[in-house]
Amino acid sequence: MTFSIAFVAGVTPTKWTRIWESRRPDVELEVFRTSISDQESVLRDGRADVSLVRLPINEEGLSLIALYNEIPVVVVAKDHFVADADSVVVADLVDEHLLQDPDEVPEWRDAAVEVRDGSRRALPPMRDMDETMELVAAGVGIVIVPHSVARLHSRKDVVAKPIEDTAESRIALAWRTVDTTPDVEDFIGIVRGRTRDSSRTNAVAAGDEPVKKEKKTAKAKAAAKAVRAAAAAAKPATPRKTQGGPGRTRNSPSPQAGKRRGGR
Repeated sequence: MTFSIAFVAGVTPTKWTRIWESRRPDVELEVFRTSISDQESVLRDGRADVSLVRLPINEEGLSLIALYNEIPVVVVAKDHFVADADSVVVADLVDEHLLQDPDEVPEWRDAAVEVRDGSRRALPPMRDMDETMELVAAGVGIVIVPHSVARLHSRKDVVAKPIEDTAESRIALAWRTVDTTPDVEDFIGIVRGRTRDSSRTNAVAAGDEPVKKEKKTAKAKAAAKAVRAAAAAAKPATPRKTQGGPGRTRNSPSPQAGKRRGGR
């Protein structure tokens, strides 16, 4: 029996797969990386039971759980004019040539000179992100990618800088809704940080919801108050101490004490 986990480039599922292997040694794991273009198709054609995806995707027939967001960065050649900046904004990059589909970065697309005036030239052949980074290092253009992707393909001759005014990249766990199997539920629990013995996990496994403590109604509170009042009224009266002066208490003398004083 095998459970398949796909993950898009930049996502690191190691912490979750290690927990799975310790909790579910009976189910072998198959873990593989996907590209943006096939992160959804691996679910729909059954190659993966779950997929760690980068949104947006077509959500029809899928269930998703949002996990975290990533900041976008621009990757430029080491001698680029923004290489020494702490961060940049889109306005700093409007004269650049983007080595990717402009629709991937709509904030840049809507402001870029080469898009606005129609001077944008065709992209050179690039088989993968490593080849794209080579072109960036050579000063051919720039790329705008999630921080984890830039880190995955980092080189000494390029620099990545955060962009302050572009949308963050959203990472989510996705699976086919009709195939929400117990194995899928187990992996969801791991991703959400549930422990092996968590009460919520056990309750769901048993098919029961946690029992909520019923709140007392006003009528029940009044009845309880009446019982306490009746109990207090039934207690026998106890002798009260007499006061011998402000702040002092004097007990009544006992008969035995009087006999001892009279017999002296």
